[in-house]
Amino acid sequence: MESLAGRMILLSGWRRSLVAFLAGGLAAFAQPPFDFFAACFVAFPVLVWLLDGAVGDGRGLRALALPAFKTGWWFGFGYFLLGLWWIGNALLVDADNFAWALPFAVLGLPALLAVFYGFAALLARLLWSDGIMRIVALAFAFGVIEWIRSILFTGFPWSAIGYAAMPTSLSMQSANIFGLTGMNILAVFVFSMPALLGTRRHLILGAILSIGLVAAQFTYGYLRLSNVSDAGEGIPIRIVQPSILQTEKWDAAEQTRIFNTLLDLTRRPVIDDAHKPKLIVWPETAVPFLFTDRPEALVQLGEVLDDDQMLITGAVRAEAGDGLTATRYYNSVVAIGPDGSIVDAVDKVHLVPFGEYVPFSNLLNKLGIEEMVQSVGPFTAGGVRHPISVTSDMRALPFVCYEIIFPWLVSQAAEQSDVLLNVTNDAWFGVSPGPYQHFRQARLRAVENGLPLVRAANSGISAVVDSSGRVINAFDLNVVGSMDVVLPIEKREKFYFTNPGTNGLIVALGFGVVLLGTSIVQRLRAN
Repeated sequence: MESLAGRMILLSGWRRSLVAFLAGGLAAFAQPPFDFFAACFVAFPVLVWLLDGAVGDGRGLRALALPAFKTGWWFGFGYFLLGLWWIGNALLVDADNFAWALPFAVLGLPALLAVFYGFAALLARLLWSDGIMRIVALAFAFGVIEWIRSILFTGFPWSAIGYAAMPTSLSMQSANIFGLTGMNILAVFVFSMPALLGTRRHLILGAILSIGLVAAQFTYGYLRLSNVSDAGEGIPIRIVQPSILQTEKWDAAEQTRIFNTLLDLTRRPVIDDAHKPKLIVWPETAVPFLFTDRPEALVQLGEVLDDDQMLITGAVRAEAGDGLTATRYYNSVVAIGPDGSIVDAVDKVHLVPFGEYVPFSNLLNKLGIEEMVQSVGPFTAGGVRHPISVTSDMRALPFVCYEIIFPWLVSQAAEQSDVLLNVTNDAWFGVSPGPYQHFRQARLRAVENGLPLVRAANSGISAVVDSSGRVINAFDLNVVGSMDVVLPIEKREKFYFTNPGTNGLIVALGFGVVLLGTSIVQRLRAN
């Protein structure tokens, strides 16, 4: 290992970039659906050794910064390219019009996200020391940068490193304490420990700390899951997964067939009256038209629903302009009562940049990007999110599509709710890692907030998850059916102060204090 570490440290030029790229690509296999977390125990030690040798010609900050940034960028480019290539599938739905943009999505987005990991490597290298302290520096830097990635420019915390350390219900319980931010830091810390084999310095300490953290993670997970009550209150629900092809979804000739498919799945008989659903959930934009264009559809829904049932569905909602402004369209969740009337609606607040709206649209219009987005939008962002009262004992807090991946967004309103509700349409991405990664992130929101999760996806993965992140039942990709499940509404305790990110930032602060304290001690010894 010492010889291998030495060769990594001495790499330069394109060989250093290639090894960093391959290490990052290897780390991507730790994410769903592969969950090969052991890959990170190779990838991150390689990154540590590469950063050990990330010193350019000359002296000063520039000589240190550029090699470190380049190393981190190539690592990030490999990680995001291998982890997010499936995003390009969305552009192939209408390939005749949008295939030209495929390189920008498949290569451009990973290249942009890799900038964050470039800065993580740079920050770590500025705090670099020897032995275990460089592991502390790397974990601290990645934790800070991953947190920034989750909020900067509307945020995109997809494939955060912490998810690699939480592939099972047992291992993900720690997110209830530390949130995703804290798990990002601890994951990088543990994954990087084998780098100590390269010098043997602090090896025993590193082994004790890493084994202790992993043991604590699984012990806490076991204790928390062993205290789950399976005899709590529950409400029968039905989730409808129609698996409509994306090429057919907005075809005017298919509207009636799609809507009838949803009705047929909704009215399927139940085993007995005890399993009769109180709540029926359809996916994101399941209704293939505006209710204002086809009001008779609400009458049909009233005929399908019984007196004690409610339907919650994704639908596009329109607000007519006043002559000075154009009609506004919202990607909404609509609650429909047993008489077919719309009793509540919640609009999507956090829209997808370049998917549902175009930032700086006037500036980018000349590039044709606005035209592309208008084919699926543009949408207007909603205002304040609020829960929908399903029964006197149950309030469902809706999140549309990728809103569920933002820990801070979910935690802001979770206290108002009894259940997290996620409606989505991942048919854009076909049979690829994307839907599995999306589902894993949704499960973690249930664990962080101690609330059960109901998830309705057009083509999968639809599921019911309890407040500990355990999957009660689920449909895989492209299954057509209706799932009847008794939803447990038991809430679990939370250990963070205000939201899942708070304790994670405290972990970051702790690592920062250790780094600062060590630096002070080293300077005092030097003097």
